[in-house]
Amino acid sequence: MRNFRMQSAPGSRGAGRNDSSRPSRARTLTGVAVVGLSALLAGCFGGDDKQAAAQGADESAAAPQQPLPKVGVVVAQRSTVGLVTDLPGRVEASRVAQVRARAAGILQKRHFQEGSDVKAGQRLFTIDSAPYNAALQSAKATLARSEASEVQARAVLERYRPLVAANAISKLEFDNALANHKAAQADVAASRAAVRTAEINQGYANVTAPISGRIGRALVTEGALVGQGEATQLAVVQQIDPVYVNFTQSSNEVLRLRRDLQEGKLKRAEGEEAASVQIALDDGTTYGDAGRLLFTDLTVDATTGQVTLRAEIPNPDGVLLPGMYVRVKLEQAQRADAIAVPQQAVTRTQQGDTLTVVNAQGQREVRKVVVGEASGNRWLVLEGLEEGEQVMVDGFQLLGMMPPGIPVQAVPWQADAPAAAPAAAPEAAPDGAAAPAEAAPAPAPAQQ
Repeated sequence: MRNFRMQSAPGSRGAGRNDSSRPSRARTLTGVAVVGLSALLAGCFGGDDKQAAAQGADESAAAPQQPLPKVGVVVAQRSTVGLVTDLPGRVEASRVAQVRARAAGILQKRHFQEGSDVKAGQRLFTIDSAPYNAALQSAKATLARSEASEVQARAVLERYRPLVAANAISKLEFDNALANHKAAQADVAASRAAVRTAEINQGYANVTAPISGRIGRALVTEGALVGQGEATQLAVVQQIDPVYVNFTQSSNEVLRLRRDLQEGKLKRAEGEEAASVQIALDDGTTYGDAGRLLFTDLTVDATTGQVTLRAEIPNPDGVLLPGMYVRVKLEQAQRADAIAVPQQAVTRTQQGDTLTVVNAQGQREVRKVVVGEASGNRWLVLEGLEEGEQVMVDGFQLLGMMPPGIPVQAVPWQADAPAAAPAAAPEAAPDGAAAPAEAAPAPAPAQQ
């Protein structure tokens, strides 16, 4: 027993020293285990994270860029611009004739189709001509009697002529025979005139077109009594090829135009187009045939302060009708070395006139300008715009829905093209990439 305790005592002291160092070794082993586990986890999960990040970068690079919004622009250019004045006008027939009954009687027949074209002298109506036929016959009978009396008087005169020379009859008898012959000649002339009058009245029973043109509706019907006490209006014939267009212009504009011409700010329109007139219909379309200015009235309307002008327009197809409202475009002068832009490109406010200029980088600049006269649907820019700059014409509504300051892509503007459409949606993203409007799916966790 003693030996056992003696042997175990040293062991007990050694065991006490080893027990004191065990915590330190345990902590060391724990740290090593943690580091190893971290490395293991990093090996498992870290590779997937890097792969997902790389895949996301590739997807971002492969995704299409949002296209720039397109806006229509025109390039400012200096040239000689005609000052085209746009004025309201009314179409008027070049000739108007009222068809009236010049003979009294019952209207028997209408010989035309309402709304058709008629020729001068074409029969339109027939009035009962029986009374006029009788009057003509009576006039012819009177003429025959007068001619017989004239023959008798001439024969008596011829018999008396040698007798008076031989003093076989008195001078008085010869003079009476001569007077009777002349009176008989006068009766014949009067009878012939009566016959002609009867023939004219009989002709009035057939109502004809006084001019060539288009006839309207009949104002009376068969069976109506016309021409009794007054010349009853039966129809209206209007000549509409060519037509007249009457329009007015403010006397102040006329004075300003003449003053600018005298001061040299403007020059007179020259050539065949100087007096050319173009017509725009009420629906906005341009009439095909150009006309010419006939005259400018010298009198100013005291109530409106307007001067009346008249143009003649060819109308072979009958498109322009009397009373139709039109817009008259007339070039009255020209401005040299001027810049003209479409009117829709200019914003006019009480603070001034502005337009938008687009530079080569697609940046927009709102610039104040000085606007002069109008030339058709264009404004003349006098100050604030240089030649070669791009002026934005359409696309304003599209840019109003986008962030301010966004660059744009300038495309040539076409006058008859519709407004710029919104930017097209990007194409479908390649496999593995999400659409811009959808959230990207989260990467799948790596399997342990």
